[in-house]
Amino acid sequence: MQSNHHDITIIGAGVSSVFLAYTLMKENTDLSIHMIDLGKELSERVCGLDSGKECTCEGVCSKYAGFAGLGKSEGKFNYTNDFGGELGRKIGDELSLNLMKEVDEILCLYGGDKVPAYNTKNEALSIRASHYDLKVLYTEVRHLGTRLANKVFQEMYEVLKERITFRFETKVDKISEIESGFLLQTDKGEFTANKVVIGTGMSGSRWLKKQTTSLGLYPGETRLDLGIRVEMKGDQLASILKETFETKLKIEKESYSATTYCMNPCGRILRKHQFGMVMPDGQNAREEDTPSANLNFSLFVPEYFQSHDEAIEHALKVIGGINGGKDRIVMQRLEDFKSHHTTETVEGNEVGPSLRAECGNVRDEVPELYCEALEEFLVALEGLIGEAIHGDTLLYGLDAKFYEPKIRTNEHFETDIEDLYLIGDCSGETHSLSQAAASGVYVGKYLAKVYFTNK
Repeated sequence: MQSNHHDITIIGAGVSSVFLAYTLMKENTDLSIHMIDLGKELSERVCGLDSGKECTCEGVCSKYAGFAGLGKSEGKFNYTNDFGGELGRKIGDELSLNLMKEVDEILCLYGGDKVPAYNTKNEALSIRASHYDLKVLYTEVRHLGTRLANKVFQEMYEVLKERITFRFETKVDKISEIESGFLLQTDKGEFTANKVVIGTGMSGSRWLKKQTTSLGLYPGETRLDLGIRVEMKGDQLASILKETFETKLKIEKESYSATTYCMNPCGRILRKHQFGMVMPDGQNAREEDTPSANLNFSLFVPEYFQSHDEAIEHALKVIGGINGGKDRIVMQRLEDFKSHHTTETVEGNEVGPSLRAECGNVRDEVPELYCEALEEFLVALEGLIGEAIHGDTLLYGLDAKFYEPKIRTNEHFETDIEDLYLIGDCSGETHSLSQAAASGVYVGKYLAKVYFTNK
């Protein structure tokens, strides 16, 4: 049937796909655009994990899948090439930043400007940090928070659905090449498209591997970040946070590099569920009616594996060992960590834990690499702030950030199969909301131009 054929079919309705569709719609109004997602519409994406309870979803989890993907979580857009992916290296730093600026303008057009953007740049701090072998990474930030992020993406959806055909709760079983493009076999029928763009993000990693393998595309190495989450006194880093909401610091040694991630002044720590593992995750103060008196962040050490399966297997071995088949997270006081003593209790601790975790010995359960990195980082941090980190600071094991394996794409994100594209995190090139969204804008402009030129 003609209605089952489209110029472009987008698989996945995450942030990269949303901005791709939006750009296609604005740049070329004649295009027939089709978007398929395994999850639900944004208004129907409700899960117990959103309120700190157990997952209440049947089938795919609504916290991760559905319209806007992880964009509905905290809506934190970091506009930078310093971290969050390698988009700048792929298409050029200047173009990458310009595209991220466009992303921000679109967000603001739909209400994102209700929260002000802020910049973490601080030249004086950078100079001081260099004396302690630390590098300060910069970014412009638009942190929407969960409530506003949902409103912004809902507004975008209302506009998009006037021009784009959406199919939610639809599973794509197989993608096949045909003479006129691609055949998509789904549990809701068959569809054809001249071009297919995949933007399934992290939640579709296993599905993507199956599809690309059947098409003769094979992924390469996969990055995995693991690290200890730190919870300290809220004013401990006041001297380096005077002018910015957060500071991202990097330490590089011969055996590792490590970077702070998700720094949350006045934030809390909650449980994060991914790939069957439970990890300590940071929640911003804006997400809670009652802010915490603490500050938390993770110190991530990246490692590279030959395949996505190897990366997940390593994480399961380490984090799964800590979880013990439950939702267990180990917690230790910094003073005990330094003296190699097991923490027996945190009763009366000056830093009150915002997460209920099990007291123990992080060194016994976390690989030495991550302990060494944290120990050396904290020494450098003490030099930078000019005081000792309080001994009641709490360490939680073990946080993780997962990445998609890279499948080769050209400068337009097109795979070795003509007219098949990968965008966002599933391309292996972006690791943040902002860069994922920018990749969508970039490919959207390119495809709109291609169709316009060929008219």
